[in-house]
Amino acid sequence: MSPQLNGVGRVATLVCGRRSKWIVLVLWIVLIVAAAPAAAKLTDAQNNEASSWLPGSAESTKVVELTKQFRPDTVPAVVLYARDSGLTAADRAKIAADVAELHTLRSHGTQGAKVRGPFFDRARNPRAATVLVPVVIGTNGWNDLAKAVDDMRAITGKGGPPGLQTHITGPAGTAADQADAFAGIDGTLLYSALTVVIIILLFTYRSPTLLLVPVLSVIGALLSAQAVIYLLARHADLVVNAQSAGILTVLVFGAGTDYALLLVARYREELRRHEDRHEAMALALHRAGPAIIASAATVALSMLVLLVADMNSTSGLGPVAAVGITVGLIAMITLFPALLVICGRWVFWPVIPHVGSPEPTKTGVWARIGRRIARRPRTVWVTTAVILAALACGLTTLKADGLSNADSFTGTPDSIVGQRVLAKYFPAGSGEPLVVIANVGKARQVGEAVARDPGVVPDSVGPAPGQPPVKNGRVYLEATMKNPSDSSAAEHTVERVRDAVHPIPGADAKVGGDTAVRLDADRAAARDRNLIIPLILVVVLIILSVLLRALVAPLVLIGTVVLSFAAALGISALAFRHVFHFAGEDTSFPLFVFVFLVALGIDYSIFLMTRVREETATVGTREGTLIALAATGGVISSAGLVLAGTFAALATLPIVAFTELGFAVALGVLLDTFVVRSVLVCAISLDVGPRMWWPSHHDPESSGKAKAPADAPGG
Repeated sequence: MSPQLNGVGRVATLVCGRRSKWIVLVLWIVLIVAAAPAAAKLTDAQNNEASSWLPGSAESTKVVELTKQFRPDTVPAVVLYARDSGLTAADRAKIAADVAELHTLRSHGTQGAKVRGPFFDRARNPRAATVLVPVVIGTNGWNDLAKAVDDMRAITGKGGPPGLQTHITGPAGTAADQADAFAGIDGTLLYSALTVVIIILLFTYRSPTLLLVPVLSVIGALLSAQAVIYLLARHADLVVNAQSAGILTVLVFGAGTDYALLLVARYREELRRHEDRHEAMALALHRAGPAIIASAATVALSMLVLLVADMNSTSGLGPVAAVGITVGLIAMITLFPALLVICGRWVFWPVIPHVGSPEPTKTGVWARIGRRIARRPRTVWVTTAVILAALACGLTTLKADGLSNADSFTGTPDSIVGQRVLAKYFPAGSGEPLVVIANVGKARQVGEAVARDPGVVPDSVGPAPGQPPVKNGRVYLEATMKNPSDSSAAEHTVERVRDAVHPIPGADAKVGGDTAVRLDADRAAARDRNLIIPLILVVVLIILSVLLRALVAPLVLIGTVVLSFAAALGISALAFRHVFHFAGEDTSFPLFVFVFLVALGIDYSIFLMTRVREETATVGTREGTLIALAATGGVISSAGLVLAGTFAALATLPIVAFTELGFAVALGVLLDTFVVRSVLVCAISLDVGPRMWWPSHHDPESSGKAKAPADAPGG
């Protein structure tokens, strides 16, 4: 083995040794076989009930918990019947028959449910009627709701008179349509991400045999990560929901394939220098390993910062994503190199790297781009920065203040149609009441304060029919709002009612309901954004400083990534307004885009700058930058395409928030890969020169000891 190996290099030989490679493979096969059954159960371990999404300390979340004292945790479904010309006798008979059947429904959370209604609109000749069916939900969350709503639709959809409209809306109807949108999310994202990875790897490697190795390794990593997360969910109270499970698939596929691309590129270089493939892989791991590990650490630690979030859906994503990245890293620096060494050089067919064969990157497109940037680096980076800053001006059109129910779907499901029809005949807040819980001795004062609010239907304030109004010294009140529950006017009503009931002495009144949940979630998301973004920047800065042993270079990289984030968000906002015609963005959108773009986007700068630092020790910063760009440009571009493609797979879901997230992250990754990393960072490095490594003196240019190698790009 080469004397160049020491430290990390000796550890690398354990992965790709002549005998140890087989031990690594056998261990991973045993692990994957054992993990597969647990991974398949991850969907069953998901907790999609309200508490897994809501801000933990919010008033509305406390109301959700207090409400369980009065009745099981239920979500109301609004069964709507409507005929514009007025309900006929046949319509009324159909409604009565459906109500009787709904009373006897005994499946999927409707056991013992007290059906209320029908309630007719107040016209002389009623044109619409509603029936309220509470659905009891458990840890299966909206999965129970979806099954119950399917049962209701089967009842209401059969044998109706021609022209009678029937819809299932209200909170349960909307949640059921969301569940349908997420149905099969794991399979959809898995196959979409797999397709993207295969296509890009074929384009990158031009080898049908080589692409199988990273694909198999990433699939093994995903199964193992899902199994670990399932066990943590079952035995360590880790909260996993549909959002975090879906992002896990995209993250492991994208990041894992990126690590594979970087390692293969360095392994191919070493195969052209060393006859022994075991030695070549050990050297490749020794040299590329620190960058890969630093990249994974950046992502994992950035994700763990999410634990400080108030939103449970955000804080729960942190450990899930961190586990996925960590398991993916372990797989791609153990299983993947072992498989490559076992396969031998033939796996690169039809372009097999032999000892002494020319290195194509030396005269490739990135070498030519580097030479052009080197002519006027300051002009290049200033111009690029100005253009990115101009694109960031699109942020003025960003509307990250939440999406209404109707605006949250890319299509128009039945619950949204029903919501619009309901608003024509009943108060817009029907079916989604304001909930107030207070001490029983102050019930009259609290009720009067609620009824006085101009956004509340005055005679609607009172106990919910069919349930005990008092329990453990607390009273439960509901009120119908005049405005749609997902409107800003309804949120203002919640704020006014809270201001009115909180000061009542001894009432200890708390205001909740669906509108209050939306309001509190929006506020928590804004708080999380303002807290987490600076924390992640500090984490990334520390990692870069330790990795590069410098301060200027990390600050430069942080600045360029933030500029890239702002430009990507600005372009995305313009596209959402004027191309996709979305009404706005989810409140958590800026935070999630920032987390993924900064944590993942910094990867490419890490890959580049660690190679620059390696080359700088011999030839100086300026020449080292050109060599690094030529050597890493192709692989980083391919990695960016893979990551962008896997995140774009989120757009296959009919949910606006996921479509927006996938688009913005994919755009940001491409921008960072082809503009920020390849142009902006390189130009700054060429312009700043040895000062990039301050306060260390890593660059021999400063002492006049640098020399250009004979095989330098363009040399």
